[in-house]
Amino acid sequence: MEENAGQIVDWRALYEKALNHDYNERFIGDIKTPVKYATPTLRTMLADVEHKLSQNFVQNEIPAEFQAAYSRRLSEGKDETLEGQILSVADKIDLLYESFGEIQKGNPEPVFRDIYQESLKTIVAFKKMTSVQYFLKAVLPEMLAEPFTHQDQLQALTTQILTAGPQSD
Repeated sequence: MEENAGQIVDWRALYEKALNHDYNERFIGDIKTPVKYATPTLRTMLADVEHKLSQNFVQNEIPAEFQAAYSRRLSEGKDETLEGQILSVADKIDLLYESFGEIQKGNPEPVFRDIYQESLKTIVAFKKMTSVQYFLKAVLPEMLAEPFTHQDQLQALTTQILTAGPQSD
C-alpha cells in the first residue's frame, strides 16, 4: 500500500527485518504475550537480555568477517526507516489481532484489553501511513462489527483511542 501511494519500499531490507526481528527469541524462548506485557519494566528487561545474548552469540559463534553483517541483521528492525515502520505496524496489528481473539473468546484476563489498547495506540501513532489509514477505516470497523462478549466496551475503547489520536508516552 505504501508503494502504491508513491513511497519507495526497499523490499530486501523489509524482508530481512521481517525474517529476523523475532530471531532473538531463540535465546530466551517465545515468552507468552501476557507474561511479556505484564509490566513495562519486564518488557525492557527482556529486550535487554535478548540484546546481550544476541551480541554474545555473534561475538562467540560467528566468524569475525561476518559479525558486522549479523549484528546488523539481528538488531532491532523496528527503526525510523519506512521498512522499520512497516514492520512496527505489522507487528502491532498481529498483537492487536491476538489480543482481540482472546477478548472475543471471552478471556477474562485484563492484560488482553491492555495489550489491545497499547497496540491500537501504537498503530494510530503511524496514521500518516497509507496502510494504517486503510486498516483503521476498513479493517478495524469490520473486525469490531463481529458479535462478541463486551463488544460495546471494546468499541467504546477503540473510539476513544481513535478520537484522541497519536499520543506520546
